[in-house]
Amino acid sequence: MEGTRKVVVAALQFACSDSVSDNVAAAERLVRAAHKKGANIILIQELFEGYYFCQAQRADFFQRAKPYKGHPTILRMQKLAKELGVVIPLSFFEEANNAHYNSVAIIDADGTDLGLYRKSHIPDGPGYQEKFYFNPGDTGFKVFTTKFAKIGVAICWDQWFPEAARAMALQGAEILLYPTAIGSEPQDEGLDSREHWKRVMQGHAGANLVPLVASNRVGKEIIETEHGESVITFYGNSFIAGPTGEIVALANDKDEDVLIAEFDLEIIKTQRYSWGVFRDRRPDLYKVLLTLDGSKPSL
Repeated sequence: MEGTRKVVVAALQFACSDSVSDNVAAAERLVRAAHKKGANIILIQELFEGYYFCQAQRADFFQRAKPYKGHPTILRMQKLAKELGVVIPLSFFEEANNAHYNSVAIIDADGTDLGLYRKSHIPDGPGYQEKFYFNPGDTGFKVFTTKFAKIGVAICWDQWFPEAARAMALQGAEILLYPTAIGSEPQDEGLDSREHWKRVMQGHAGANLVPLVASNRVGKEIIETEHGESVITFYGNSFIAGPTGEIVALANDKDEDVLIAEFDLEIIKTQRYSWGVFRDRRPDLYKVLLTLDGSKPSL
């Protein structure tokens, strides 16, 4: 039918070991499974090459970082993307001289590396001590024009900030993607953020009228820290939301999964235009967003 532009997105969910080769092989196996289901854009979870090492502050874990250019996992996934004709945003621990970033390389369907996004918001709390390892990202929020869609990709803690989603949507993102590593809270066994986590991102989809893909890991991971063992049980719940925030595909909290959903981006574009939220924006009134304390910035 003329005037349609259909795209199939996928979210992968699996448990990681602490073997890079095993995890990359698992990711490739699931990318191939998603492709067989018709996926065009396939999201792998955050820092999937190993355990989520940020439970600890350990100098030796910096050895897990590699430079962006010539990164062996990126090169392997470029070959896979070209073979299958799929888009793969790829999360990795980046070494850049004396700086380190939590980064995503965007691989287009012909294997081309379209560029890099570096995580902007870096968390620091029990079990999620990312500020020890990562510099705040300096790329800004970006949109990448792939074969199938203009996509905005941000990383985990970024997904709690509506400003990040709106910034990508304003730049023309037609789909938002968030690779993630989130689970239990080591300091509070009773704290379970999974429903809050989903609702916040559903709000991004609904407020911007764009589909959204979130990919999270599952499984229990034990890390030796400077104060003994730390344990996180990752709660999965990877999902795909439609442009009104509705969840159209959802994984459980323990099993490997490949989620698939199809969207017609032309129909969604018309819906987004006609709803009026971008027409009626008042950026001249939003200067308070440029401050930390909510005061009116001086001109």
